[in-house]
Amino acid sequence: MVFSTNPDFKYDTGMDAEAATLPKEKQRLRISLDKKNRGGKTVTLITGFRGKNEDLIALCKYLKVKCGVGGSAKDGEIIIQGDVRQKIADILTKDGYKI
Repeated sequence: MVFSTNPDFKYDTGMDAEAATLPKEKQRLRISLDKKNRGGKTVTLITGFRGKNEDLIALCKYLKVKCGVGGSAKDGEIIIQGDVRQKIADILTKDGYKI
């Protein structure tokens, strides 16, 4: 669609609007260890986050700072370098998340 003369026209991008982020108490996060397709490197994978991408990135940054490691957030999951499952579980539980 390049141009429309209809003032009530709504362009459909095919993308759904992001859902609002659930409160910490209602989030059900799963922590696992992963080595597949990572060149033999071990990473801690956090899945199950429901909410906006900005909130996922903020949580990822918070966990990286607390653990002192690198990582990334994409496709609805957080990837933290190394095996820091117990440390992350303690941090998230202390902050009010359900593990």
